[in-house]
Amino acid sequence: MGAEKALFRALKKKGSTPKYGLLYNSSFIARAGLKDKGKISRFLANKCAIAARLDQHLINPTNKFGEAMRKQVEDRLQALANGTQTQKNQDVLNEVLNELREENLYVDSEIKKKKKKKDKKTAKDKKDKKKKSKKMDEEE
Repeated sequence: MGAEKALFRALKKKGSTPKYGLLYNSSFIARAGLKDKGKISRFLANKCAIAARLDQHLINPTNKFGEAMRKQVEDRLQALANGTQTQKNQDVLNEVLNELREENLYVDSEIKKKKKKKDKKTAKDKKDKKKKSKKMDEEE
């Protein structure tokens, strides 16, 4: 991410390709050990990509995902130093979604679909009742 110029220069001159790009200036990479800089830079690039996708597709933008991902990067730094396990990305994102559901800031698309189907059924039932009542009135 951000190493395009250096990459093409290295390819032209047949030199070594860059590892970090713009992310090298991040404080996370500065705190990482020498052999862990590549791992943490890839991890940080992945989190940036996920955050960009979330920003693009969320109807109601929130910073809760970003805070959770920042905590993930910090946990990953500690895990690389200590050798401990970190939480999986899916678990962290599900926790944030559950928090947003509790605050009524997020509604599942499946729930919306069910509500729409239910609304359609009730509207159809009302139309059927009106037709039946009109038939009854005509018969009388």
